[in-house]
Amino acid sequence: MLTNDYEEFSESQIKTLKRYVTNTSSHIFALRNLPEVIKGALFSRYSRSSLGLRSLLLKEFVSNNDEAAFETIVGKSIGDDEEKQAHEQMEAIKKAQAFYDRILDGYGDDSIGELGGAHLAIENVSMIAAKMIEDCRIGGSPLEKSTRYIYFDQKVNGEYLFYREPILMTSAYRDLYIDSCNMLFDTYSRLIPPMTTLIEQMFPKDPLISKMAYSAALKAKVLDCLRGLLPAGTLTNMGIYGNGRFFEQLIHKLNCQNLAELQDIGKKSFEELSKVIPSFVRRSDCSHRTHQGYAQFFETMLGELKLIGDQTVADCERSLQPGVRLVSSDPDAVIKVASALMFAQSHHGLPELMVHCKSLSDEEIARILDAGCNARENRRHKSPRALEHAEFTFEMVTDFGAYRDLHRHRMLTQERQLLCCDYGFYIPTEIRDTPYEEEYCHALQQMKEVYDRIAKELPEEAQYVVPMAYNVRWYFHVNLRALQWLCELRSSPAGHPCYRHIAQAMAQQVCEKFPQFERFFKFVDYEGYELGRLGQEQRKAEKQQDLLSI
Repeated sequence: MLTNDYEEFSESQIKTLKRYVTNTSSHIFALRNLPEVIKGALFSRYSRSSLGLRSLLLKEFVSNNDEAAFETIVGKSIGDDEEKQAHEQMEAIKKAQAFYDRILDGYGDDSIGELGGAHLAIENVSMIAAKMIEDCRIGGSPLEKSTRYIYFDQKVNGEYLFYREPILMTSAYRDLYIDSCNMLFDTYSRLIPPMTTLIEQMFPKDPLISKMAYSAALKAKVLDCLRGLLPAGTLTNMGIYGNGRFFEQLIHKLNCQNLAELQDIGKKSFEELSKVIPSFVRRSDCSHRTHQGYAQFFETMLGELKLIGDQTVADCERSLQPGVRLVSSDPDAVIKVASALMFAQSHHGLPELMVHCKSLSDEEIARILDAGCNARENRRHKSPRALEHAEFTFEMVTDFGAYRDLHRHRMLTQERQLLCCDYGFYIPTEIRDTPYEEEYCHALQQMKEVYDRIAKELPEEAQYVVPMAYNVRWYFHVNLRALQWLCELRSSPAGHPCYRHIAQAMAQQVCEKFPQFERFFKFVDYEGYELGRLGQEQRKAEKQQDLLSI
């Protein structure tokens, strides 16, 4: 894992940073002494910047005091008493820890861990690690460096930014791994200029569209096309706000993983969070009995499941077909939703309402469902919780890039299998039948050979070489309310074509199975768009122009 040698700070900058971050050199650190308004703005900006969080804090907040009003919001500089006051702050945290520990031990209520939170920056970790971190779904809010706003062709000390996995680096596959990842980044970098020219020719600028909006949309389109070349080991940055309960569970899980990178992140996250919310993460310490019990459970469970799988599932037929399919739904879903919609406005029990709804005509059921959605004027008008009584399970075999985008939805159950190169890969429409299709496909085909060689001995570590264009098998188990939100949001024009297709397919399959539910998907956008982000970027440019004219 890369150290922080790509960032250099002067002594005065380090002195400033020490007040606001827990560590000025490690790639994992927490924020402190910053009001929520600055932390929120900082993390928002972070997801669309190539800078590290500390550099961003110095450049756009501390040094930009006139616009950001940083000193006014934060307060006066500590000055010569900085070290003393920092020491006093740590002592105060330690003193308070005894109080919180008494509450935790006395009441044993895990929800107390939700009373304290922290902002944690996790930098220079692989996209595999980022997904594992985001698997912890409740109590945390992650933002990750975007592949459609930031070029990933940078080099640091002459090296592309991908994770050097320790086991691979000491194995016979070391040179193969490094050379193969370099080849992917070289191809990605080499195709950016010609693809920019090509897409500019395919979608020329409208004179009525601002240059800034067009350039942003063009860049996003180019990077959307080429992100499939990035290996899963590509380094990314994350900003996470979470409560203590979230971080405790996250560290438990990271410490139990086989990959060295995940264990390292778990260890360092615990060290940094212990400086700001020690009482809430103490049970995730590897030496604590709570973690040891969890680790034993986790190891035993996985071992037994693998043994059963090896004995009983090995001969199962395996589909390699990509796509989206609805594999499970409740035949009584419509009746359950209609009954739940009526429940709060009646004095009857839910079982009695279900019996009643089963006796109603299709027209009467339609009247109830219409009442639950006719007043919606846009997708942000969230439907009533009655829709959560209809549940669906989808299995998808789609590219890892699309999975990364949809994985962030928290209100559903999801699981994925190990990354591999068995299910084929995605070729963007804009690359097909162009001079660059052969180079794009050749690079991806080479990586399958590399993956197959490494995976025979190191299946988990081999995931780091899998390019984002390759398909992965995963599933969603989701209720109608969460699915409505997901499909309407992810089908919007600004979205990536891959996940727009998935959102559209899920909505279509539910509506085919249950035509009565089509009314709940009225803001799903089934249209195709050339420069999908153009409209959003133009609105952004117009807002900025309005602000300048004030």
